[in-house]
Amino acid sequence: MPISIHGPTAPPKLFSLLPSRHTDDAMDTDLDSPSTSLVTPGETITSDPQWMRGHGTYLSRSAALPPSIIASLSGTIQKTNKLLSVVPLRSRYHPEIGDLVVGRIVEVQSKRWKVDICSLQSAALLLSSINLPGGILRKRTSTDELQIRTFFAEGELLVAEVQSLFQDGGASLHTRSLKYGKLRNGYLVTVPAGCVRRARSQLVTLAATDIEVVLGVNGMVWIQVKKAGAEGKDGEATEEMYSDKNDYITPEKRREIARVGACVRAMVRCGLRVDEDLLNAVYEAAVEEAEGEMDENADESLEGEKGRLVVERAVARRLV
Repeated sequence: MPISIHGPTAPPKLFSLLPSRHTDDAMDTDLDSPSTSLVTPGETITSDPQWMRGHGTYLSRSAALPPSIIASLSGTIQKTNKLLSVVPLRSRYHPEIGDLVVGRIVEVQSKRWKVDICSLQSAALLLSSINLPGGILRKRTSTDELQIRTFFAEGELLVAEVQSLFQDGGASLHTRSLKYGKLRNGYLVTVPAGCVRRARSQLVTLAATDIEVVLGVNGMVWIQVKKAGAEGKDGEATEEMYSDKNDYITPEKRREIARVGACVRAMVRCGLRVDEDLLNAVYEAAVEEAEGEMDENADESLEGEKGRLVVERAVARRLV
């Protein structure tokens, strides 16, 4: 019997199965390449004068040719009414007011902290923008400035909200809500900033578990055991809120935390953006995959083909 050997088939592009954030069905375009949404630097997008250029584009200044809008970087075309922009494939995080971000303290000053949020520059967290232990509302004094490292020290992680933006593009953060503050008892996964979808709630509790996921819009995803005891009887901040000691986490919980991190990385490798619904679906598919393996010591990572199949199964369920 003759045997035919064929090359491996290319994996399907899972991101094409889900709605895109750049799709605008209500607008008819006359672009030079309507079937191509990916452009490279120097490529002509359109020469139609009805379009206006936006970020990532420039106008050609050739006397022999009509003015054209040309891409200045590699990315996808985004159309907003009559404005054409190019969204880069990968870029640093650009903060917006109201964003939930995960950051790392890089510098402690007299009245503020400098926080790395994977942006073009460090963000600022003022001493007056945090909760004091006991929920005391008062003006910060010199004593608080001397004890500033008891709240946050260099290298510690925190979750905060972008309160305002400076003229140079820097961000000012705050942690006045009890949902925000120092992070511990967990695991950090860093992905490109554009891989996390903005949503009404960036704090996700996985179904049927006590694992909580903080989806930082800046691409830093924190996975932890759900907080307990950080609030007082009257919903006030306690001393434990600024503790730098991790609690004991059982091996079973650590395994679940590692599985969620593997799910996030598998979704990003498949070109999908992380959100609450899709993360829950991929996590359920990963649990089913682990339960179907007979060997208890089998590799539970979602690298390579195994991760692609798990993500593909989860996406198919969402489309049903």
